[in-house]
Amino acid sequence: MLPSSDRPDFIDLDWRGRPLRLELAWVGAPASAHPTVVFLHEGLGSVALWKDFPEQFCRAHCLTGLVFSRYGYGRSTARPLEEPLPPDFMEQQAWEVLPLLFARLGLARPWLFGHSDGASIALLYAARFSDHISGAVVLAPHVLVEPISVASIAAARTAYGDGALRERLARYHADVDSAFWGWNTIWLDPAFRDWDMRPLLPSIGAPLLAIQGEGDEYGTLEQVHAIGRLAPHAEVLVLPDCGHSPHRDQPGRVIEAAGAFILGH
Repeated sequence: MLPSSDRPDFIDLDWRGRPLRLELAWVGAPASAHPTVVFLHEGLGSVALWKDFPEQFCRAHCLTGLVFSRYGYGRSTARPLEEPLPPDFMEQQAWEVLPLLFARLGLARPWLFGHSDGASIALLYAARFSDHISGAVVLAPHVLVEPISVASIAAARTAYGDGALRERLARYHADVDSAFWGWNTIWLDPAFRDWDMRPLLPSIGAPLLAIQGEGDEYGTLEQVHAIGRLAPHAEVLVLPDCGHSPHRDQPGRVIEAAGAFILGH
């Protein structure tokens, strides 16, 4: 891994013959004896939208963390509005972009810490490259598309059109329309309804902790229970009085449980 004094705020990648500039932030301990924790944001997330959770988490456990914004989010390269996300957009991120990023930064066997779409990307990476990571913590992951997911994402489209959601998200994205419409359009595309990564879960050989709130408005508890049944080394934690963002609704519980899991492995 690069020494702390040489860690950039952006990194340039060549992906599928196109240049990508990704926004980075390093958090937590400047140097740690443990592998780096890589934070993978939700479908409308970014470096800024994680707020101070990655810093709090890593400082609490003397870990070094890397937070980055995917293509189309935060201050990373914006996705053109006329370029829709394909149904395999999460597979592309997990199997193409993450390996490029990790190689470029010299990250050896990092921990993955993902939320929502970022949690799904972490699972997909772990299914193909378990030997390349120390393990994964996934919050509110999607392993299949459910009616509750589609209904909540349709409601988000209405809220965005009304203006209030767009105004809130604009604080976290240089091109908020690129970020929102890329995510919203693919999740509501009928071609995406059959997306289902459950057949890949038995391939995950790394330690895995899946956390979901009982009140998750974007998925039923089948999302994490499927992981518990199918992934060989998975542990499942269901949090009461918690919605789709456990790290916001119950940050202390997540910091405690996820930290103990990482340090225990």
